[in-house]
Amino acid sequence: MTISIPARPYPFSFMPGRTALVIIDMQRDFIEKGGFGDALGNDVTRLAAIIPTVADLLELFRRKKWPVIHTREAHLPDLSDCPPSKIARGDAPLKIGEEGAMGRLLVRGEPGNQIVDALKPIMGEVVIDKPGKGMFWNTDIQSILDNKGVTHLVFAGVTTEVCVQTSMREANDRGYECLLIEDATESYFPQFKTAAIEMITAQGGIVGWATPLAELEGAILRELAHA
Repeated sequence: MTISIPARPYPFSFMPGRTALVIIDMQRDFIEKGGFGDALGNDVTRLAAIIPTVADLLELFRRKKWPVIHTREAHLPDLSDCPPSKIARGDAPLKIGEEGAMGRLLVRGEPGNQIVDALKPIMGEVVIDKPGKGMFWNTDIQSILDNKGVTHLVFAGVTTEVCVQTSMREANDRGYECLLIEDATESYFPQFKTAAIEMITAQGGIVGWATPLAELEGAILRELAHA
């Protein structure tokens, strides 16, 4: 069975048994006060606002028993997987690895590095700790997707122009067909989100497709009605 979804730049078609949801970096360090995003001087409430939509998308995949993958930007406690340039960059008062209100920033196992409670992974869902912006670099996600027979990816999470777009571009280069759920992703800067989606869908979907959650839900309901 193939499901077709109205999307930009044209309908996105996918096979449910070969499609996984990827939720990028919905972790406390980016979404809550006292985390890394807050330390950079960003308005974290913009990111927190998408949690209900991401939760609805997650519940849809759980009901269908389709694969779900969560990522966290996370470094080893000794920061051996974090380039010094990444630590030094920016003018935030706190750097990666330093102690914040929710523990050491962007470090595995710390309270701030956990996915927000509303989206907490359940048994059987994959959690990938990625040291880079993209989900493929220095992780085992490729073998996980191969083992599951996944060919299509539905993306949500933060931030649209950085970790989400980077992961989509990495996936695109590896031959995956990628759909971004527009209202299930966000940036600290609204203009960056808009620009990222335009870049993703430009030139006939050079990186992938984009659509709101309602279109995905509607397409699935229509397909079930005709099944």
